[in-house]
Amino acid sequence: MRAKITYLVTAAVLVFYFVLVGSRGVMLIQSGTLLTVTFGVAVLILPVIGIWFLWKNTQFVRRANQLAAELEAEGGLPVDELRRTPDGRIDRDSADEVFARRRAETEAAPDDWRSWFRLAVAYHDARDTPRARRTMQRAIALYDGRHIPA
Repeated sequence: MRAKITYLVTAAVLVFYFVLVGSRGVMLIQSGTLLTVTFGVAVLILPVIGIWFLWKNTQFVRRANQLAAELEAEGGLPVDELRRTPDGRIDRDSADEVFARRRAETEAAPDDWRSWFRLAVAYHDARDTPRARRTMQRAIALYDGRHIPA
C-alpha cells in the first residue's frame, strides 16, 4: 500500500510539473519571436516525453498487478522463503538460491507466463531491477498471447 501511495504522489507531482513546464512553453511560443518560439517548442517536447513515460510505467504496473492477482487467485504466487538480515534486508545468498530454482522452473516451462512472473520476482529480490522488469514484460507478453523470442 505504501508503494501505491508513493507512486500516486510522485505521479501527481510529475503531472503538476508537466503542466507548469507546458504553460511556460506556451508562453514562450506566444511571445512570437523566432528564438522564443523555438525554445517554446523545445520546452513543450519535455512534458510530452514525460507524460508518455509516466503512461507506459503506469500501464506496466497495472498489468503486473493484474497478473499477480490472477496468480494469487490460482494459489501460485511465490512464497516468501527468503532469509533476512537483522536489519530486515534480504540475505543475498538466500535470494541467489531462490533465483536458481526459479530460473530452472522457467527453463523447464519457457512458454508459461507464471514461471516468468515468479522469475521476475526472484530477479527483484536479487536486486536486479532491469532484468526483473524485462522478465515481467515477457510474462505480460506471454499472458497476452504474444511470443517474444529469446
